[in-house]
Amino acid sequence: MPQFYLPGPWDSEKPTSLTPEVAHHLRVRRIELGETFPIFDGKGQVAKAKLLSLSGKSGTAQLSEIRTDTHRETPYAITLAQGLAGGDKMDWIVEKAIETGAQAIAPLQCERSILKLTRPSDQDRAQKRLTHWKGIIQAACEQCDRTVLATLEPIQTFDEYLKESKPKLKLLLSPDASQSLYSVLMETEPQDIVLMIGPEGGHSPEEESRAQAAGYQIVSLGERVLRTETAGVVAITAVHSVWNPEMQKRLK
Repeated sequence: MPQFYLPGPWDSEKPTSLTPEVAHHLRVRRIELGETFPIFDGKGQVAKAKLLSLSGKSGTAQLSEIRTDTHRETPYAITLAQGLAGGDKMDWIVEKAIETGAQAIAPLQCERSILKLTRPSDQDRAQKRLTHWKGIIQAACEQCDRTVLATLEPIQTFDEYLKESKPKLKLLLSPDASQSLYSVLMETEPQDIVLMIGPEGGHSPEEESRAQAAGYQIVSLGERVLRTETAGVVAITAVHSVWNPEMQKRLK
């Protein structure tokens, strides 16, 4: 059974109210009174919940075995700075970034982005997209048993994002780069990292130059040119592959 997101604070001494969303999922899955189901609070806490009541959009449960469980989170944080992509590609990118282990997602308006969401007239659309993506993050965490909800940053322009204080290791992925992502990772100790991915068509040469001036290294994923919805997943997976404890032992 998948886990369900139930925000805290929790209290094991008295019944806890369920959110309308959890109540709906329990009805769909035909969870009976007295049955237990796993929950998480999005901040690393998990528990077992015993269903006490369920009616309409509400319900109650008795919580037990409340504990902290963050073993699926890495000691280093990966931020995916993703150029806005058109259609439903961003939905897929957000979902797979969570499943592969990103701790933060930063949607960026780039020069070649088809989707435009940073103009003053786009504020309502932008907010609806952010709310939609937060729902995808929650559902992805429920599906893959992550207990800490990833951070979704506000939609920003490319240049606004460059001005923000970021981890020391900042990488912009480009198929034209002479330096590979793997070589940088193998020469660097595991640490917080930003992986910047362009929209359809990639980053413009001017954006790459400005990123370099802001401390980003330009790296490639190999000989093949990947789609924007593929590049981030491959890059995140590469980070975990190179920085996993067994690989680190071999490199030492």
